[in-house]
Amino acid sequence: MNILVCIKQVPGTSKVEVDPGTGVLKRDGVDSKMNPYDLYALETALRIRESKGGTVKVLSMGPSQALSIIKEAFTMGADEGTLLSDRKFGGADVLATSYTIAQGVKEMGDIDLIVCGKQTTDGDTAQVGAEMAEWLNIPHVTNVKRIVELKDKSVTVEMDMPESIETVNIAYPCLITVEKGIFEPRLPSYKKKLETKDKEIKILSLNDFKDKNEKNYGLNGSPTQVERIFPPEVNDQRELWTGNSSELSEKIECKLKELKFI
Repeated sequence: MNILVCIKQVPGTSKVEVDPGTGVLKRDGVDSKMNPYDLYALETALRIRESKGGTVKVLSMGPSQALSIIKEAFTMGADEGTLLSDRKFGGADVLATSYTIAQGVKEMGDIDLIVCGKQTTDGDTAQVGAEMAEWLNIPHVTNVKRIVELKDKSVTVEMDMPESIETVNIAYPCLITVEKGIFEPRLPSYKKKLETKDKEIKILSLNDFKDKNEKNYGLNGSPTQVERIFPPEVNDQRELWTGNSSELSEKIECKLKELKFI
């Protein structure tokens, strides 16, 4: 089975700057890490490979510094890695991002199963995975909390819906996005780090895609534009109250009225 995991490098801190012209995050020079939800997706893929055999590939989109998370994926057991990197991809919204990644997937040969994390911690849209599947014209299931059964031509999963748990059987090739906690992600292996330190990572740019129309990528291909983005104000004010339960409940009530919550 050929499994592809989509991973993303996200800021490792909340102290990031915003480009006032484009409204996008300035990622250069910022401490970064693999998107936490993608760790669950990678672990899911590795567990499936251990059960059914095959290969686990990882795919990321971003500047050259995103190579570090692909190398991290190698230390956890991924077999191959590809980075989509081109200045023309910069500033993409979810539509342009999903389209770009879908074009990258098409350059990677036959894929049976694509596994994505539920969402990213920087964008939090939880839309890219499903939109990728639409561009690729393959079935998809989101909010997967458990892999029920792996079959030769399909996979059965449980979806965590707002008011129910649904069991769905989906035929390959397909895409799933997994919930936090589907599996406990394994730790990187120092032995694998040494073994894969010189492992090749394929880098693809717009010129490697079949669709080379720049209007479909980056800011040009983004129908939505960010008007304003800013970091949240830090509020470290605190009050310490003492007293019995009646006194404390009265103080809480007065404070809630003062803040106009009630």
